[in-house]
Amino acid sequence: METRRLGSTDVEVSTLSFGAAPLGNLFAPMSDDQAGASVRRALAGGVRYFDTAPHYGAGLSERRLGAALRAADRGSYTLSTKVGRLLRPLAPGEENDAPMFRDSPPYKRVWDFGRAGVRASIEESLERLGLDRVDVVYLHDPDVAGAEEAVYESAYPALAELREQGVVGAIGAGTNETELLTRFVRRLDLDVVLCAGRYSLLDRRAAEELLPACSERGTSVVIGGVYNSGLLADPRPGATYDYLPAPEPLVERALRMKALCETYGVPLRAAAIAFPLRHPAVASVLVGCRSEAEVADNLAMFAAEVPDALWAELEVA
Repeated sequence: METRRLGSTDVEVSTLSFGAAPLGNLFAPMSDDQAGASVRRALAGGVRYFDTAPHYGAGLSERRLGAALRAADRGSYTLSTKVGRLLRPLAPGEENDAPMFRDSPPYKRVWDFGRAGVRASIEESLERLGLDRVDVVYLHDPDVAGAEEAVYESAYPALAELREQGVVGAIGAGTNETELLTRFVRRLDLDVVLCAGRYSLLDRRAAEELLPACSERGTSVVIGGVYNSGLLADPRPGATYDYLPAPEPLVERALRMKALCETYGVPLRAAAIAFPLRHPAVASVLVGCRSEAEVADNLAMFAAEVPDALWAELEVA
């Protein structure tokens, strides 16, 4: 599988990458064996970039991913995690503060974009992963925390120091807010941004300002959420879009796209995965995987040929 460099760094990522949020029991529990089998299937299929975060299952995703990668040569894959949420034990009577992650360990998430918090987060992630380094670190959802100023004042300088010291290879920011990512790209020396759900067949907001800014600054882009949380994977009434029931006009548009793809013998999922990689700033497409079957399907969709004529028709669908 092709690999691409992140910015001007030596860090390389495969063009199809493994999103490890499902390994944190996102929406449904899974076993350690199932998690490990999914990661090994991805490695066997040529995937070389794996993304996780403390937020995903209160550390469960990091622990499972680290365990699954332990037998692989450390130089054979690239791994990213995120900072911004520290995990701390739940007090008596406190409940899981992110119920979309089922059966989570008994930890709560504490927002912290301070210099000390960033360093502590990386150290704790390394312990959970069982590794001595991570390749990429993202500032995770600073918009949700209302932490834009903290990023400028403390979080970014802390990551920049770690990059300069060689502790991490590349630094970036990840969220679904394209305007915030654009400001970060223009003001900070980021190697990569992770943009979720905003450069897909149905939502192309990232093309307005973010992608041009990244091209101008030499900042790479990793695109997540290419299925828009389900609608482009299986368009139908009742499907989800951005984790909520999809509005009827979007369902109808997705169904039109599916029908167009079928006339070319191309699954809509294949077009959804291929679409972001047509932009020169995009280095990788990040797809969540919770089973060997899902990994195999994503690999098959990634390998499918999408005719140029289909893109022209999808533009006006």
